[in-house]
Formats: sequence, structure tokens, C-alpha cells
Amino acid sequence: MEKSKILYAEDDNTIAFLIQDSLESYYDIDCYPDGKSALEAFNSKSFDICLLDIMMPELNGFELAQFIRDKNSEIPIIFISAKALKEDRIKGLKIGADDYLVKPFSIEELILKIEVFLKRSKKTSTTTSKYKVGKYDFDPKNYTLQDSLSTITLTQRESELLLYFINHKNSVVKRQDILKAIWGDDDYFMGRSLDVFISRLRKLLADEQNVIIENLHGIGFRFSEK
Repeated sequence: MEKSKILYAEDDNTIAFLIQDSLESYYDIDCYPDGKSALEAFNSKSFDICLLDIMMPELNGFELAQFIRDKNSEIPIIFISAKALKEDRIKGLKIGADDYLVKPFSIEELILKIEVFLKRSKKTSTTTSKYKVGKYDFDPKNYTLQDSLSTITLTQRESELLLYFINHKNSVVKRQDILKAIWGDDDYFMGRSLDVFISRLRKLLADEQNVIIENLHGIGFRFSEK
């Protein structure tokens, strides 16, 4: 079976060697020492997932992730960084990253994260149903909201969250249930990530007054259409 292909950007040669050596038995991994060479590779090759350090020369990880996300809204992005501040994690998630691992971490944890996102990518790609959300046709397979005038491209996580709400329309859904279903965990930082993506969906659907994502304080949310 063909191995999934990883783009890995890391300027620390020792860390890069250790991670590449640990992962290459499972994946086809290409390692780049700076953001510029990683971006050039992304523009010329095909990858299934991106692992990005943040503090790199040429382009830092945040800048690289923004370029990647502008070109491809679907590919999973995981930051792996020594920057442990809450603000850095939130910034990464706002850019469109799917997860953020703080160094040091175990290779087992990294592999589990990679597998979660690869499986979700494959699962999403097999989805064929389309849904009506206000004036939009929502296509989870292609991550799009489309009306007669325009097409909005969602990130994978935005698409997963919107689909979860649609599948639980008019029902109260608890925060921890959403987090476990989509993020696989319900810790503090995943909770902040959920808030970021809820805010994004509300902005995307701001003109649809009949589509409501209601915040139920201390409980969760309710998605409904009048």
C-alpha cells in the first residue's frame, strides 16, 4: 500500500533527523530546513499532511501555514513547536492549523495525531451528500458553500464542524461531545480552537438571518434554521 506523504519543515537538524527517522517507516516524509524551501516543495509536489515548526528562517511556520492554507483549504496542518504560549497556539489555530504539539512530545503521540487527520481526510473525501444551509448548497466532500453568485471554500475543520451541526440540527450539543467527535480531545486548547471555528462559521453565515448557531452558556450550542 502506498504510504501517505508528509511535508515536514524544521530548521533544527537534530530534531529533524530524529522525527524523520522515526516516521519514515510509516510514511513517505520530505524534510525541509526552512519555510521557503518547504513552500517551494508544496507548490510543486503533492502531500497528504504538513508538519510545521514555527521558528524557521526565510518564512516562519505561521507565514508558511498561511500560504499553504490559501492554496489548499483541505490539507491537515499540525504545528510542532517549542513555543508553548497560549497566544501562539491560538494564533496557529486561527490561521487554519488542525492541531498544535509543543516540544518535547512523544513520537507515539505525533503518530496518533497524524493518523487521526489522515483518516478524517479520507473519510471526508468519500462523503457524497449535499445539504441546504440558508441560501447555500453545502458540499462536505469539496468543502464548499455555494449560491448562485459565489462559492466559499471552507477548511476541513470548518466543514467537519458545520456537518456535525447539520447532523444534530435543532438539538442541544455539548461542547465536550463536539470536541471529542471532531478534535478527539476536550482539553482547554481544543476548546479554544472550537470557539475560533464557531466564530468563523458565524461570520461566513452572517447574512443568513434564519441560520442560527446559539451559544448555550455552560452547556454547548444549538444549530437551527427558522
